[in-house]
Amino acid sequence: MSTRSRRRPSTGQVVTVVLLAVLGALWVYPFAWLVSASLKTSPEIFNGLGLVPEEPVWENYTRAWTEVGFGNYFVNTLIVTVGTVLLVVIRSALAGYVLGRYDFIGKKILVGLFLITFFLPEGYTIIPITQLTDQLRLLNTHAGVILGLGAGGQIASTLLYAGYFRRLPKELEETARLDGAGPFTIFFRVMLPLAWPITATVVILTYLFAWNVYLLPLVFTLSEPDLRTLAVGMTVFVGERSTDWSGLAAAAVISLIPVVAVFVALQRKFVDSLAGAVKQ
Repeated sequence: MSTRSRRRPSTGQVVTVVLLAVLGALWVYPFAWLVSASLKTSPEIFNGLGLVPEEPVWENYTRAWTEVGFGNYFVNTLIVTVGTVLLVVIRSALAGYVLGRYDFIGKKILVGLFLITFFLPEGYTIIPITQLTDQLRLLNTHAGVILGLGAGGQIASTLLYAGYFRRLPKELEETARLDGAGPFTIFFRVMLPLAWPITATVVILTYLFAWNVYLLPLVFTLSEPDLRTLAVGMTVFVGERSTDWSGLAAAAVISLIPVVAVFVALQRKFVDSLAGAVKQ
């Protein structure tokens, strides 16, 4: 009677697993420490790097959500994020469609300018964006923040759409024109639905950007504290002479929960969208 011997893992496989486990622990530790710090008192946070609090202080979350007004900041962030995502998807898709499907004079120059502006830091553009928004009388409003975040260059998203639309067969548009469809009908009913891999990627990346952005919402809501987003609202825990570290940690956890939830829920969709974009 023969028995099958179980194949032992090689030394290289064991070393790889151990290294990945160590790297995974190092990657997760800061977030675990943040959650632990949010359940400690401020003095206890600096007593060591342990992850288990002596006695969980759930009042830190209550103080952050109610007393500091993070419930209001959460709603503001949700409004700004959803509005920014919609604006970026529509703008980038339309611009990418024109760049990808039409030839016109100066197209290469325009793409070159796009690539140059892609490397400009945010600080270089904040002043003209603020001035323009103020002239439109949208400063200190949700619409102003959405316009400031979503109406910029969005070069990466635009070029992603342009590259995708360029590879689609021209017969799709010709068939739609024969059926009497106009340019906007062709775009919204034929081309944009086919670009779902790019749309999924742009939605996820824009969501992460809009949820965590700090500089522009800070400048746009200086005189209207009630319009602050979560990233800006955390500054209320930092005083001139002291910092509420436990409250700040609890606020940081609150602001990270939606990001982690969306990443966990859509990570497979994100990978599939990238894979689909590459295949196309």
